[in-house]
Amino acid sequence: MQILPAIAVDVICILIFAIIGRSSHQEATDLLGVAHTAWPFLAGCLLGTVIGRTWRAPVSLGSGVAVWLGTVVGGMSLRVLTGAGVQLSFIIVASIFLALLLIGWRALFRLIQHARANSSRGPSVRKSTTSRV
Repeated sequence: MQILPAIAVDVICILIFAIIGRSSHQEATDLLGVAHTAWPFLAGCLLGTVIGRTWRAPVSLGSGVAVWLGTVVGGMSLRVLTGAGVQLSFIIVASIFLALLLIGWRALFRLIQHARANSSRGPSVRKSTTSRV
């Protein structure tokens, strides 16, 4: 997978995070509301992508961790700098949810790739190791 599709999936994950977060607090999920919630995390995602140089291996778990850390640390920092609320419970929930999304899709993608590679090899022929008497 190339970097642009990986970035697109990361952006979709962050938008899902923002939509679910706004919905759970009975806030509007219109375009402006979601954009207002998502922008610090999207900027943090870009930061993690650049610092982690994830274009070298966009679907590696290491890239997922870099993107996740950039998203959480950058997003929370920008929220603090702009006067938005940052409570410990929010940091914990956002960190866990974003890890599940940003690292999780990569793990699932790699699992599917591995399964496809194994199935394309066909059934393996095993030699019997039991001896006959």
